[in-house]
Amino acid sequence: MIKKIGYSVGVFVLLTGLYACNNDNEIDENEERNLLPDNEQVPEGDLEEDNQNEHEHSDHDESGKIPDGLEDAEDSTYAVGDEVTVTATHMSGMEGATGTIVGAYHTTAYMISYQPTDDGEMVKNHKWIIQEEIDNPNEDPYKPGDEITINANHMKGMDGATATIEDGIETTVYMIDYVTESGEEVKNHKWVTEEELEPKSNES
Repeated sequence: MIKKIGYSVGVFVLLTGLYACNNDNEIDENEERNLLPDNEQVPEGDLEEDNQNEHEHSDHDESGKIPDGLEDAEDSTYAVGDEVTVTATHMSGMEGATGTIVGAYHTTAYMISYQPTDDGEMVKNHKWIIQEEIDNPNEDPYKPGDEITINANHMKGMDGATATIEDGIETTVYMIDYVTESGEEVKNHKWVTEEELEPKSNES
């Protein structure tokens, strides 16, 4: 009888240990995700992805074509040919890069979210398209929540897509050339705003 009790106790301890081990494994697998702040939670499998659609230089339009009706900015802070430091983070390798001003224009710039026409993943908070890149644009600036049709091809699947205006600002926008941290040359990037550039420091 004592032997049977001892055997039963041993089996119970073993099963308890196995359950605890399996539970610890589940905690370990989710530990990295659970440590993220609430506003940084991402879908499973996407921990190392952050707006990947915005980070594909290979899809970037480098034509330099300017929309009809877009006017040069008068007395812009940066002139064509000026070297600047880019502080924007639209694409990988952009922040901190040295850029050269290709053009400066006065317009309203919009941050948008849209579903690409090529069935790619939803693009959220894309910066920027401008008033002149909206199909049949209103005379007045758009407001957050307005839906528009994009008439621009900065990225694959953008042209003709339906977008929602997230934010807008009347400003000077610049088209720039820049070199990424890895040495890749990007031509005629559209667009960065006045607030996303700094004067190039003249370090000797």
